[in-house]
Amino acid sequence: MLMKRLVIPLSIVFALFIICIFMMIYPTAVWNAGVRGLSIWWDVLFPSLFPFFVISELLLGLGIVHFTGALLHPLMRPVFRIPGTGGFVAAISYASGYPIGAKLTAKLWEKKQITRDEGERLVAFTTTSDPIFLIGAVSVGFFQLPAVALMLAIAHYGAGLIVGLLMRFHGKKDSHSTAESDPSDVKSHRLRAAFEAMHEARIEDGRTMGELLRQAIQSSLQLITVVGGLVVFFCVILEVFTQAGLMAGMYHTVELMLKTLGLPPEISQALVGGLFEVTLGARYAGTLADIPLMYKVAAAACVLSWGGLSVHAQVVSILNPTPLRYAPFLMARLVHALLSGMIVFLCWELVMPDQSTSSFMLWPDHFHSLPYPSAIFQAVPYQIALTLVIIFFLFVLTLVCILLQRLASRFR
Repeated sequence: MLMKRLVIPLSIVFALFIICIFMMIYPTAVWNAGVRGLSIWWDVLFPSLFPFFVISELLLGLGIVHFTGALLHPLMRPVFRIPGTGGFVAAISYASGYPIGAKLTAKLWEKKQITRDEGERLVAFTTTSDPIFLIGAVSVGFFQLPAVALMLAIAHYGAGLIVGLLMRFHGKKDSHSTAESDPSDVKSHRLRAAFEAMHEARIEDGRTMGELLRQAIQSSLQLITVVGGLVVFFCVILEVFTQAGLMAGMYHTVELMLKTLGLPPEISQALVGGLFEVTLGARYAGTLADIPLMYKVAAAACVLSWGGLSVHAQVVSILNPTPLRYAPFLMARLVHALLSGMIVFLCWELVMPDQSTSSFMLWPDHFHSLPYPSAIFQAVPYQIALTLVIIFFLFVLTLVCILLQRLASRFR
């Protein structure tokens, strides 16, 4: 019995020991990988994620999340089986990328706004790439073809919504947050109920604006440091495995699987690289040669939806203080990756009839002439604007749901 308990810890210790040996054998490669990971964190992740970490903390403390939650409840509860606050989490997550969804989900759990099942549903379909990375880095930087942004967006975000619909079947049927006030009881005063929810949340929080801002910056700095450490760690691990020749075996295994499925074996490098780090996998997909563009885009879509073990580790570290389990998140990422690749194959002829076209642009034109790190700083206001647009769109859908419910009740 004791040996069974020690198997996993001893295996981890042995694996770390082997990694340490490889790091001593290949010190130069390890150093370069660490610098590369640090550059990704400082140039890309810090400027794009840190503002949203702070903003999300402020919005929670000010009660804005509770305000939008009360308004979006008629849509989010019946469609996704999550409270209305999940609509705000989805909006800001889709605009700013992983791991914002996990951070906000953990905060909602701390405030007892969601149950474990609701939290697992929410984090499963709000872990997505941000539009800046999808367009600026992948479409323009790696593929050097802005036209593929539309196909990637449809596959990635469309598959994410499908995952959200599938996740509504996860957990107990009667799983429901006891802290959530259902504004459906006051249909004629829904807006007033939303303001009351915001006011009550602000009073319950009790912090002054200065204290709220200080704690928001402090906790956000701690989280972004953890994110950076995990990115550097996985960049080093991937380089160590590559130098030691362990990646060659993984490439060969994936190539055999791809040949069995009738897919080009050349995309194995992108898929294996994306297994560890999403940036590396997307770069490999964009730079592949001598294979049809459709397969390269499908590989990039799978990598973006999977997120890489680096993102998985970030989400696990954020959710560690909560009872939310990793297994539902892992299954959701696998389903998301498979669905996004399938959407590329199914919609390719419809969305990309002319592969040379670049008329469709989701972002201001001048961003595409800038290096990706430089574009990040200028694009943050557009991320905030995109968040507001998504929230407004959810409001419209909520009004449609309310109207349909009232029409249905009249004809009963």
